[in-house]
Amino acid sequence: MIVDDQDLFAISLKTYIHNYTDDIHVVGMASNGEQALTLVEECHPQLILMDVHMPQMNGVECTKILMEKNAQQKILMLSTYDKDEYVQEALSYGAVGYLLKDLSPTELIASIRAVSSGVTQISPTLVQCLIRKMDAGHSSSLQSVQEELEVMETLTNREREIFTRMATGFDNEQIAEELCISERTVRNHVSSVYAKLGVHNRFEIIQLANKIPFHA
Repeated sequence: MIVDDQDLFAISLKTYIHNYTDDIHVVGMASNGEQALTLVEECHPQLILMDVHMPQMNGVECTKILMEKNAQQKILMLSTYDKDEYVQEALSYGAVGYLLKDLSPTELIASIRAVSSGVTQISPTLVQCLIRKMDAGHSSSLQSVQEELEVMETLTNREREIFTRMATGFDNEQIAEELCISERTVRNHVSSVYAKLGVHNRFEIIQLANKIPFHA
């Protein structure tokens, strides 16, 4: 499902997808967050391409509401702007990626296939912004790094395996398949990892993994 108030962009994207792919189908289109909330109940899309800046209800707010209703919904954010506060907020709500609209249709289709397989997609420009912000805001002392390493030691071997895969963009289904365990077991381990590390979402897991020298 495409959610974007720029009709030309949305229609062009839909046309390109239908003309050049056999495995991707656009099941619905909305021009703002409010329309998207209604349409998603009718279309049941596997993936939503969500614009950030829209009238009536923006994409970040819509993402928050949709993820609260269905934590398994996959939402890929699209934006003309590279402000990292929008990136962090959208990812914290559960978006599976955040891309800038300057990418080609071919690149976007590749990203759609990637996030459908459980791989988080973030534009390189945005990654650089996030890393700079993390470096500026997390100039941790040796003592604080040591404390974080000690917290990591509280994880079991299985929780470490799951932590590492979460940090590299795997979703619960992929983790379950790779480790040969049920998704319910994965969810239980994920909850335990969150509780032990004091984090609340996968974006914070990625931040933590980039911050400390940890290996499963």
